[in-house]
Amino acid sequence: MSVTHRYKAAWEGFWQEAPEGRGTVFWDSEPALTSGVHLALLEPELADRGLPLVDLGCGNGTQTRYLADRLPRVLGVDLSAAAVRQARGGDELGEVRFEQLDAADGAAVARLHAELGDANVYVRGVLHQAEEADRQALADAVAVLVGERGRAILVELAEAAGPLLLELAKDPGGPPPKLRPVFEHGIAPGRVADAALLGHIAAAGLDVLASGELPLTTTEYTADGSRLELPSKWLVVGHAVGHNE
Repeated sequence: MSVTHRYKAAWEGFWQEAPEGRGTVFWDSEPALTSGVHLALLEPELADRGLPLVDLGCGNGTQTRYLADRLPRVLGVDLSAAAVRQARGGDELGEVRFEQLDAADGAAVARLHAELGDANVYVRGVLHQAEEADRQALADAVAVLVGERGRAILVELAEAAGPLLLELAKDPGGPPPKLRPVFEHGIAPGRVADAALLGHIAAAGLDVLASGELPLTTTEYTADGSRLELPSKWLVVGHAVGHNE
């Protein structure tokens, strides 16, 4: 199995047209406000900090490079070849490995796990905009990559973000400039109900070890000049056996 053709084409088109450089796309906010916050939530639950970390859906690699400065082995993977090219181009010293990966392709994910062994995984904003037919395969990919010892943190837009995004899309002046390309390429964020997210995790055979809510920072600003933030849910998942041993 692999992701739907329409979904893959949407992301390839998006990244082919996305300007290079940090902060140019809607979700590419400063790592201190995103992956730094999420790493602090993941670290207390890590069974083995020495495992490699896979940034699943790494985009242009901004967050991956931040994580690579703080963890021993980090790999960024993305569905889009154009995104991977941007990520590699932004890594001027060539210190981080970036690879193209269709995470709904079970055989490809199994090969990566065979290479790396159990891994910790960072997933930010992947399931909430995926096609419905792809979501369980993506959750299953996380389960394969973490294996028995790894942990994953998933940060996804909460169900409550959907109406807020719809309101932005219907603004008489159009959506914010950095959000507009997302809609133009047929990507629909905020599609997964909170209960459905938990259902996918359970069906993948993963246990929720910690969870919470926090605002997800974007690179856009509201009319009053404040940073646009969207409600999100975060989950640290893995296998409860040996939790924090």
